Amino acid sequence: MMEWWQTLSLLLGSLLILMVLGMPVAFAFLAVNLVGAFVFLGGISGIEQLVINTTGALTSFTLVPIAMFMIMGEVMFRSGIANDVMDALDKWFGRLRGRLAFMAVGGGVLFSTLTGNSMGSIALLGSSLVPEMQKRGYKKPMTLGPILGSAGLAIMIPPSALAVVLGVVAELPIGRLLIAIILPGLLMAVLYALYILGRCTVDPDVAPSFDVEKAPMSERLIATARHILPIGIIVFAVVGFIFLGIATPTEAAASGAVATVLLALFKRRLSIKLFSESLFESSMISVMILLIVAMAIAFTQLLAFTGATYGMMDMVMNLPVSPKMIVLAMVFSIIILGMFMGPLPIMLITLPIFVPVVIEFGFDPLWFAVLFLIAIETGSTSPPLGAGLFVMRAVAPKGTTMANIYSAAVPFLICDFLAIALVFVFPEIVTWPVSLMFD
Repeated sequence: MMEWWQTLSLLLGSLLILMVLGMPVAFAFLAVNLVGAFVFLGGISGIEQLVINTTGALTSFTLVPIAMFMIMGEVMFRSGIANDVMDALDKWFGRLRGRLAFMAVGGGVLFSTLTGNSMGSIALLGSSLVPEMQKRGYKKPMTLGPILGSAGLAIMIPPSALAVVLGVVAELPIGRLLIAIILPGLLMAVLYALYILGRCTVDPDVAPSFDVEKAPMSERLIATARHILPIGIIVFAVVGFIFLGIATPTEAAASGAVATVLLALFKRRLSIKLFSESLFESSMISVMILLIVAMAIAFTQLLAFTGATYGMMDMVMNLPVSPKMIVLAMVFSIIILGMFMGPLPIMLITLPIFVPVVIEFGFDPLWFAVLFLIAIETGSTSPPLGAGLFVMRAVAPKGTTMANIYSAAVPFLICDFLAIALVFVFPEIVTWPVSLMFD
């Protein structure tokens, strides 16, 4: 009979080795689950039980929002509604110094509410704004940094598919989690905007001012009514319905998807071809995510069945360190992992171990979940191997080096660390909006 730490080391070690060898995440989990169930749970009968439990978890309606959020994002981008939003924002920023950098933050917030996909936001904002910034004489810290930072808001402002995955794996209420991430996400956006304002004030050359034709107030209001207000209605159809207790997260996600399709139809941007392509692409992404989630749920159950989870909890609970320091160590370990791994593998490997410990300490798991999400996004834009950095490299103009991207990311990483510190010290940032919900 193996000790709990031997079992944990064997399962996690095998999983990491398979990933390092290049095996897709879902199949790495599948291989470890099958072998682990056969060895530790009694052969074929153990595998059968694991399959039954996993099937039950995967057929839960709590996973439906993932597919709905994917449809929303695909229709938004393919119909050009996202570009309309950028045009409307442009009219409001006018001649403000650093206006394109502020547009990156504003666009990041709005696209986050539409897609929940940080890599997609980096690709879109990077390809559309960076060339214009360079043409206007912006220096690289103010062309690349704001986009890297603000695109990371995609998982911090609902609808967020990754937040749904976290809620399912950690067994947290999805609706409460989607509401809990709103204020921290907006806090991060404000920190980015304050940095841009301060940097442009201290060093005006980093974002030279340039003349643009000032849009009349009537034109700005019309653009807002036509392009931004409808987005607000879609967001309300998701977040507002959850907050007011009108709909469950699954129902709210469906209403958001319907509202998005109706908006594209109203703008005469929705063709049969566009709709079918959106459904096909969103289905492919959803199936990939759901397969990974299924394997992660099975892995979580395997750890619990073998006693590895409870052994880890007992060890951590007896450490001569304050509980908050242990939680802080967890958060920083996620950031470090984020430099080398994608968000999903980090989430699926660490949550089964971290969440039971947090609950055992008596902390609010929603508070930890928000810290977890900020840490994951911070890691994805952290040197040397954060995935967001390489997406930016792919869409940045010729001549942009990884050194340029690294240095541009640092100030916004500092803003992320400040956001983590504020949420860590003031849990009310997370718990207060949740307490106002109409359950």
